[in-house]
Amino acid sequence: MAAQTHLPPPDPGPAALRDLAVRAALQQGLLEREPVVCLLDVAGIRASAAALTAAFAAAAAPGTPVLHTFAVKAAPLVPVLRLLADAGIGCEVASPGELALARAAGVPAERTVLDSPAKTRAELREALALGIAVNADNPQELARLDALTAAAPGAAPRSPLGLRINPQTGAGTIDALSTATATAKFGFPLRDPGAREALVRAFLDRPWLTRLHTHSGSQGVPLKLIAEGVREVHALAEEINAAAGRRQIDTLDIGGGLPVNFASDEHTPSYADYAQALRAAVPALFDGSYGLVTEFGRSLLAKHGLILARVEYTKETGGRPIAVTHAGVQLATRTVYAPASWPLRILAYDAGGVPRTGDRVAQDVAGPACFAGDLLATARELPRLHPGDVIAVPDTGAYFFTAHYGYNSLPRPAVHGFTAAARGGIRFALARAAQPLADLVAEAGGALRDALLPDAAP
Repeated sequence: MAAQTHLPPPDPGPAALRDLAVRAALQQGLLEREPVVCLLDVAGIRASAAALTAAFAAAAAPGTPVLHTFAVKAAPLVPVLRLLADAGIGCEVASPGELALARAAGVPAERTVLDSPAKTRAELREALALGIAVNADNPQELARLDALTAAAPGAAPRSPLGLRINPQTGAGTIDALSTATATAKFGFPLRDPGAREALVRAFLDRPWLTRLHTHSGSQGVPLKLIAEGVREVHALAEEINAAAGRRQIDTLDIGGGLPVNFASDEHTPSYADYAQALRAAVPALFDGSYGLVTEFGRSLLAKHGLILARVEYTKETGGRPIAVTHAGVQLATRTVYAPASWPLRILAYDAGGVPRTGDRVAQDVAGPACFAGDLLATARELPRLHPGDVIAVPDTGAYFFTAHYGYNSLPRPAVHGFTAAARGGIRFALARAAQPLADLVAEAGGALRDALLPDAAP
C-alpha cells in the first residue's frame, strides 16, 4: 500500500479565510463574552513580512545590509511585535512607551530605531546607553546629542546616529499624513535657503553622524512621490560623502509609508512595486554603497485585521435604515472623523456567520458612542441588517483597533490572532485581553476618589 502524503491545506483565499474566521469566532463563543472582538491573521502577517524581505533581497546587491523595522505605532501589541521579530522585522519606536513594548517583545537594541520630533534628554540618554539607532529631528536635538556624546570624550557613540531630512517634495491626498511638505513638522528642511549647506557642515563637524533618514511616504502618497524623497536624500548623502572625502554616511533610513488598498482584498501596491519605483528613481540606491533601513507599519498589518461586532438594534429615521453596532469611533477613529480619507468596507453576516445576501439597501452603520458622527458607513448599500447579525470590517489591522480611543469610556476589546488549521478549522490565540471595567476605573483614578475634595488628606 502506498504511503499517504500529508499535504498542507490549500490556501482558501482572503475572502474564504475571512468567512471561516467569522464562523469560527461565533462557533467558539468569541462574540458571546463581548459584543465586539478583533482578529489578526497570523499567516497573513508573516506573508507580508516575507514579501517585504523578498522584494528588497531581489533588488539589492548581494551583501547589502538591510534592516526592516516595524512602526510600532501602527499596532502597539507585544505579541505582534514578537511575531514580526520572529519573521526578521525589528522595531521603529517614537516614544518611551513604544520602546518599552519593543523591549518587552525581545527586540534587540541593534534592530531598533528611535524616531520622534520631541525626544527628551532622558529618552536620548537611554537610547545611547542601549545602543539604539537615533535619528535627530532638528538642530536643537542635535545640540543635545552634541552634549551627550561629549560627555564620553574619546569614545564613539554605541548608537548609530543620523539626521531626519524633510525633502520638501510635496503632499499626497491626505494633508495630515503628508510628511514631506514645505512646512511639515518633521526633520531638517532640505530646500530652505542655506539648509543644504548647513546640513553638509553639520556632518563634517560631527564624524559620528553616519546616517540620513527620511519618511516621504504614507497613505495617499503615490509611489513616484515617495521615491522622489528617497532620491533627494540619496543625493544629499553622496554630496556629504564627497565633501568629507570618505564614506561617512554608510546607511540610509528610507522610512516606510507604503499606501494600502482599502477598496478590495488586493495587496496593491506591493513591496515589489515599491522596490521597482525606487530602482527607477534612484538606480544607485541598491548597488551596495549604503546599508538600508525601512520603517513600514500600515502596509505590514492593515490587510490582516478584522473587526467583528454584533448588531444590537436596527431602526429607521427619515427614511434611512440604521444599524447600531458596537464598533465605532473607539476602534475606527480615523474613519469616523475623516470618512472621505479613510473609507472602510463593511461585510454583513447573519447570527450564525453566514454572509448575508439579498437586495442591497442604503443604510448607515453606526457605532455605540454618544455623538451623531459615530458612523462607520453612511448610506452604504448592504443586505439589510437585523438585530443579532454581525458586521465584519476588514483592513483594520493597523491604526484601527490596535490604537484604542477611549471615548465614552468604552473598554478596549480583545484581540485574537487566528491561524487556519487542517481540514478548514481555525485556531485562535489571545493577543490582548478585553479590558475589564475594573481596570478602566483604576486608570480613571478610581483609587483616588476623594483626592479633590476639600478635606482630602495632603
